[in-house]
Amino acid sequence: MNHPFKFGVQIGGNLSSSEFKELALKIESLGYTTLYAPDHFVDTDLAPMVVLSMAAAVTTDLRVSALVFANDYKHPAILAKEIATLDVLSDGRVDLGIGAGWMQVDYEQLGIPYDRPGLRIERLEEALQVIKGCWSGEEFSFSGDHYTVTNHTATPPPIQRPGPPILIGGGGPRVLRLAGRYADIIGINPNLRAGAITQDAAQDSIASMTAQKIEWIKEGAGERFDSLELQIRYFVAAVTDDRQAYAEAMAPMFGIDAEEALGAGVVLAGTIDEICETLIERREVWGVSNVVFGNDNFELLAPVVERLAGS
Repeated sequence: MNHPFKFGVQIGGNLSSSEFKELALKIESLGYTTLYAPDHFVDTDLAPMVVLSMAAAVTTDLRVSALVFANDYKHPAILAKEIATLDVLSDGRVDLGIGAGWMQVDYEQLGIPYDRPGLRIERLEEALQVIKGCWSGEEFSFSGDHYTVTNHTATPPPIQRPGPPILIGGGGPRVLRLAGRYADIIGINPNLRAGAITQDAAQDSIASMTAQKIEWIKEGAGERFDSLELQIRYFVAAVTDDRQAYAEAMAPMFGIDAEEALGAGVVLAGTIDEICETLIERREVWGVSNVVFGNDNFELLAPVVERLAGS
């Protein structure tokens, strides 16, 4: 089952108060559904929880979410309380974007152990159980290998019941199967097991790999798959009259050929008509209806949003 198109913008940069307000209001006015903020220390200026709170305060209907919170940076009960509080104060306009964490340099600079991916994913699964317990509105206890909660009743309960939608991003089989079990929205990302963005990330995003990732999600989701929203953050999105020439110039930088680039799950290029056609085709083939751009190109792509959002 295809879901209606939704569009979001992942913001970045060191913005002043007035610049930020103007940006958030423009994102809302152009028909985007959600403002997203990354969660990093090394290449990100503004702290995501503050960004989301500010964005919710200055807009009326815009939803807010991290893309995504790294689970290892904060105890899940604390994150659950902060998100529930934001849900209350925003009148139910928050999603919880969360992942296992991947950027190795963040961990190293702050002295956080950068454990093997499997261990980080185990922690993420326990964290999701803690978060859901916190949002239940009832006293709960949890005892796992990584987290322990004893006779805790978390307040405030979120407005959205049973809780804000959960967005889990990932690129490998284990985390995508986990997302299939727990998430409402799943971000299909390059596999960043190397702890940094390398050429492998582009090669991991070609069409055949994107299709494989959706199969992993299906394995985890089972019968609930049709209820899930699938999301792609387009790191390369260009409005151009000659998509072939653009791809031929861009592809060698990523170690793939032009056709692989045009078919890659994180690349959009072409005229507005061609981009709309590509998104519609990918929704038919992959089921991807939740589309995220960056704040460097969201205005250029606004005609796509105007044409497709909600359809």
